[in-house]
Amino acid sequence: MEIKITKNSNPAVKPTDESKLGFGKVFTDHMFVMLWDKGIGWHDAEIVPFGDLSISPASSVLHYGAEIFEGLKAYRRADGGVQLFRPRENFLRMNRSAVRMGLPELDVDFAIEALKKLIEIDADWVPYSEGTSLYIRPFMIGDDAKLGVHGSSHVRFLIILSPSGSYYPGGLTPVKIMIEDEDVRAVRGGTGEAKCGGNYGASVRAGDRAEEKGYSQVLWLDGVERKYIEEVGAMNVMFKINGQIVTPMLNGSILPGITRKSILELLRAEGKEPVERRISAEELIEAAQNGTLEEAWGCGTAAVVSPVGVLSYKGVDYEIGGGKIGETSQELYDKLTGIQWGRAEDKFGWICPV
Repeated sequence: MEIKITKNSNPAVKPTDESKLGFGKVFTDHMFVMLWDKGIGWHDAEIVPFGDLSISPASSVLHYGAEIFEGLKAYRRADGGVQLFRPRENFLRMNRSAVRMGLPELDVDFAIEALKKLIEIDADWVPYSEGTSLYIRPFMIGDDAKLGVHGSSHVRFLIILSPSGSYYPGGLTPVKIMIEDEDVRAVRGGTGEAKCGGNYGASVRAGDRAEEKGYSQVLWLDGVERKYIEEVGAMNVMFKINGQIVTPMLNGSILPGITRKSILELLRAEGKEPVERRISAEELIEAAQNGTLEEAWGCGTAAVVSPVGVLSYKGVDYEIGGGKIGETSQELYDKLTGIQWGRAEDKFGWICPV
């Protein structure tokens, strides 16, 4: 399929102070749009000026949450070039989300081609400052203009781009998190392993409650027994307990993160053996009490690695590693970001030049 390109005749003024970019507030001049219709398939692939969408008030995305999305980044290398980190993994995961949400799958190779073309056109928007990046948001919405719960027969796929500031402008600082024992994020057989908006919307209340109490994130428990650790905020989570790195096993309610996968592959390539298994809140608190919980960190596209300095459960705070970033957390952050920004050798074939 050919990609039709319509350049923006009135380009926006690019931000000059990259320290004030923030996240998801500024958007580039163009976006990618493609349509799907039942019986026809994908068609009308276009790169067009960034702008508002016009949809019917009866659109299925508005009433039934027929929506999925992804998040990845483009990085500016020291030589001025631009590169992506494992984009194929993102689009493969998007297809798995699409199957779960009754939406059509993408041709992964074509999606990567479209993304690269879009970034080439808006390459000047990729920021240069340390820690900054171009955030990429592919998303798909069911857009049937009729009420009634049913599979989508008309779908839109879009990619928008947003230059974003450093996640850690003041350095890699540990956060305080709270184990959430009232709300649950997802259950096995539900949509927990799909990257869809409903999962995130359902997390807002608990996140707001945690923030009011002075915590940055919530640590989710499973939705059946409300006993086992699943994710932290919108990230996967890992722990170093008595020298061993442990992370919750993928069980159908946990999002299979690309950063999570990359960390596990990186550790195994170094001869270390991280363990994927069930971890109960009680086990975690016991380890925090006896000092064997040496480190904890969230991992995801936005933060890469987010160290945890304080863990709260049932109103009691437990300090981890003296409240400071641990050696393993720092090493993993340095190694992954080194590959992403082109400062370190990519021995895994993860990098995709634009």
